[in-house]
This record gives sequence, C-alpha cells and structure tokens, in this order.
Amino acid sequence: MAAKQNSSRKEVRRPVWAEISLGTLTENFRAIRKFVNPPDEKRKTPRKILSIVKGNGYGHGGPQVAKALEKAGSDWFGVTCTEEGIAVREAGVQKPVLVLTSFWPGEESRLLEHDLTAVIHRCEQLKQLDSAAARFIAKKGGNQGRKRVSFHLKMDTGMNRLGITPGDVECFAGQLAKCKHLELGGVFTHFASSEVLSNTRVGEQTRQQEERFYATLDRLRALGIDPGIVHLANSAAIASRPETWADMVRPGVILYGYHPGYDPVERRPEIEAGLPLKPVMSLRTRVINIRSIPIGAGVGYNETFLAKRPSRIAVLAAGYGDGIHRSLGNRGSVLVRGSLAPIVGIISMDVTMIDVTDVTDTTIGDVVTIYGSDGRHIRPANVIARSIGTVTSDLLCAVSQRVPRVYSK
Repeated sequence: MAAKQNSSRKEVRRPVWAEISLGTLTENFRAIRKFVNPPDEKRKTPRKILSIVKGNGYGHGGPQVAKALEKAGSDWFGVTCTEEGIAVREAGVQKPVLVLTSFWPGEESRLLEHDLTAVIHRCEQLKQLDSAAARFIAKKGGNQGRKRVSFHLKMDTGMNRLGITPGDVECFAGQLAKCKHLELGGVFTHFASSEVLSNTRVGEQTRQQEERFYATLDRLRALGIDPGIVHLANSAAIASRPETWADMVRPGVILYGYHPGYDPVERRPEIEAGLPLKPVMSLRTRVINIRSIPIGAGVGYNETFLAKRPSRIAVLAAGYGDGIHRSLGNRGSVLVRGSLAPIVGIISMDVTMIDVTDVTDTTIGDVVTIYGSDGRHIRPANVIARSIGTVTSDLLCAVSQRVPRVYSK
C-alpha cells in the first residue's frame, strides 16, 4: 500500500521553472499574420509565415512551440541545423522545415530522410545535395513520382556572413543546371540592421540590401531560374518595413512577445503600438533562505555587495546555470510579491541573492519572477536585456535545459 502511495505522489523538484503560455504564443502569431496581410492590399494569396523555432524555440522549447504554431496556421518553420529539424519532426510537425545554416558535409541524407529543406549558401554545396537527392529518390522508388528535391538559396547582400554573393549568380546557375535531382524552391537574404531606422550609414543598410537582393533576383530570372518563394523580413523588418515583406516573412523574437530595440528610441512606442505583443515565457523560482545581515556585511563571492544598512537577504534557487544572466549581479532586480527587489552580489551558478529589506513580508517559499508576468505585474525580458547591453533573445535562449518548461493553453 505504501509503495502505491509513493508511486502516485507528485514529484518534487528543485524550485525553478519556466511557464510557457501557448495561448499567448498563438495570439502573437495571429497578430503577426494579420499585420503582414492587411485587407486593403488585396493580394491573390496571403503572405506565408515561416516561424523561427531555432535555439530551442528561443528557449521556449522548439518542438513544443512548433507544434502549437502549426496548429495556429504557420506555413513554414526555421531551425538552425538538422538536429533541431529532426526534433521538430519527431514532435509530429508536418509543415516544411527550413534548415537555415545549411548542412555539414555528410549529413545530407539525414536531412532528406526527415523531409527537411536544405539551404544552399555556397555553390559547391549543390553537387553534394544533388548526389544525396539522387540516392534518396532512388531509395524511395522515385518517391511516388517525385523526381526532384526542393531547396532554398541564401544570398549575402551585405551582412558578409552566409550566402552566395551577387557575383556568384552565374556560378550558381551553371551548377544548378547540372543538378538533375534538385529544384529551387525559394530565395532569401537576412538583414543586418533592420531595426535601425535612423538617417545614418547603418540605417541605410537595409534599403541597400533590399536593392542588391532584387537586382540579383532579376539576374536569376534572366538566366531562366524561377526563384520560388521570396523572403527577406525578420522580426524588426516585419514590424517596421512593410516594403520588405515579399512572399513570406520570418518572425523570430516577436513570436515570443518582444520587439527588437528600434533605433531611434523615439520610434519604439509607435512601432510597438502598431503590433501589440505579449511575453510568452515567465521564468520563476522560489526563495529558499532568508537571513539578516548587519551594516558592512558582504554578500556572495568577493563581497561585491556590502550592506549599507541592516538588511534581509533572500536566496533564490536559480543562478546563471539556469538562465539568470550573470551580468545582472548588483544591477538587476526581480519581482517578489508584486514589488521589485534588487539582485545583490555576484550571481552564482545555482543561486542568486536579492535584497528584500523593503519587501518586509517575504518568506521562504515565495515565488519570484525573474522576467515575465506576475499577475498584473510585468517584468519584460527586453527591458532587462537593454539594461545590460544585450538583446532579448540572449536572455530567452539562456534558459538552460535543466529548467523544466511548464506549458499552458
């Protein structure tokens, strides 16, 4: 009888977790889809949405959010690598999955076996993918009439990272003509500075990239190549540059409730009001200890915090090993009982200390919100990120695998 009671007892775990609202994620997705398909535009077909679920879905759980977004109507998904794509497929996602940073030589067969769409960013990759496609189609017995494998071409229009340059177009066209088992399904580029809207060199970069991109598309078409689905717009461009929306857009951080840091700052309220979003994740932990310290006492490694008054210090069951950015030590704050409490001392791998002297009713076991929503109180991750000179996705992706994700509708 005792054994039966133990087996049914709810598992008790270390008190740190991330709450993921799939309902909020769906709301954000639908807001984005509506935003990029304004009714007065009268397009023949709605713009497609390629939801970016790389980086474990910006820390939210890539397979889980992909499944929810597919149900909401996402047309495509974007992952970094084959492994991420396989994880999304194993979750049951059926829609096309684009492997954004392409494939490493030797993994082409795995990519095709899991029905993932490859990206070509160097001409010599075409031969590798074509050979794998030939084997794959033969193995599948013609793949039920399918004679070619679709891929997308990435163009480098000024970021100088990945993609063929405009000068590589003839090389690409020549190599593609030799590939009997491949077909071009889409062409895209990635913006380096689409959140910068100022009249500066960086602010002009997006327009220049767009011009180079379309000029290169024209060269492809002149060579008899149909580009397929054309896509350029990332999160910032979706929200602020409708001229870049093309056939498909690629929302990333905005899916998860956060706008990028637009420049100039004065433009932020206008842009954010045009596309309202809600944070999807709330990172939480609990108070596991409280102690009173006198004036002059140090807290944490190297005594970087010295009490200037008699203080109550609470210890949280989460540290940088869980996703609390280490640079928030002596700079950040958290929500406790609806009030902000400052982080004090150096953040440890497994614990963080906060000063709750002014939150007098704090007790052991209290829930603490690192970022996200706590009832009517919100501690946005983008505000925290800006305070330490980083981007929102840095905080979201930092939530480690040892932090359980709790999903709700």
